[in-house]
Amino acid sequence: MVHKFSSSVNMIIEKGAVLNNKELIASLGSKALIVTGKSSAVKTGALSDVTKALDSAGIPYEIYPDIEPNPTYSSVLEASEKGIKAGCDFVIGIGGGSPLDAAKAIAAVMKNPGITEEEAFSAIYKNGAYPIVAIGTTAGTGSEVTPYAVITGNDGRKKSMRSPHLLPRVSIGDITYISKMNDTLIKNTALDACCHAFESYFCRMANDFTKTFALRAIKLLIPEFETISSYGTEGLDDEDFENLYLASIYAGYAISVTGTAMCHTLSYYLSENKNIPHGRACALYLPAFILHNIKWAPKESADLYEEILRTDEEIRTLVTDLTGVCDLKLTEEDLDTIRPRLENNASLEKCLGECSPAYAEEILKALFS
Repeated sequence: MVHKFSSSVNMIIEKGAVLNNKELIASLGSKALIVTGKSSAVKTGALSDVTKALDSAGIPYEIYPDIEPNPTYSSVLEASEKGIKAGCDFVIGIGGGSPLDAAKAIAAVMKNPGITEEEAFSAIYKNGAYPIVAIGTTAGTGSEVTPYAVITGNDGRKKSMRSPHLLPRVSIGDITYISKMNDTLIKNTALDACCHAFESYFCRMANDFTKTFALRAIKLLIPEFETISSYGTEGLDDEDFENLYLASIYAGYAISVTGTAMCHTLSYYLSENKNIPHGRACALYLPAFILHNIKWAPKESADLYEEILRTDEEIRTLVTDLTGVCDLKLTEEDLDTIRPRLENNASLEKCLGECSPAYAEEILKALFS
């Protein structure tokens, strides 16, 4: 087996991380484009910390505060045009996966004026990308350490850009921000991180490095899932939020090599067309993915459950408890739309064992018919 792992990300996790590292942030350029969603950057205090840090360092900035929950390429273009016009030469993303992914795409599009949408999604960045700072306010995406940006194209479909140019130069996590997530966001982002870890662990591209990261993420997440299942999210303390955030980063490191697999590729239709939040949409498929690997990867499964001291049934029960009941029904029209996306699907082909389009459709029907 070939074992490979590389990362150029300077990852910092501490309370007060933005202001403590203002010189590092300011060293990346002469004017920043700050990219945020519509509320979390303000509510968590992260945006205020960033502007204080930049003001203190004498670095001017522009703010683009309109990234959607599923960021669109049109928003990426709009923000890029604003950044180019303002003369920005580095990008600071603040938020969960959507603003961070958008910030990465914006950094590449800004550095490559005139780039077409096809070129952007094909990661043809002749000029590279401007430096990126990723400041996380949720504990699930792992985008802080991955070379991916998932963006909804003008055709309405979520697609992934992948390039080393999209790796942030600096990534910052501050439990002060993470602890302000609401109940639904805590669950959905934790489920997203859990899917990242399981999909990476049971992947044809996995190696010892990625399995180590994935396993560490699962070990951190499962006790938190058990706490949430028994007592809710109100009793989580700083240590719990730190564990959730660390798990998301470890899982992010894992998928930075392997990418994601069945859960994520099947989830996109649900978040695009059925308004199911990303993490929950992925996790609805996780119990089926666990059973898939019990069948096709029995040794890897046995090793994992022995290591985490839980049975697969216990994990499936925990995941189902956090996702909650989903009464969604997919119509034949929905399935007709989904089927072409399953053909020659690289994410399905990365799964261990047989994961054909017909098999994926069986899972869809079992869950949503």
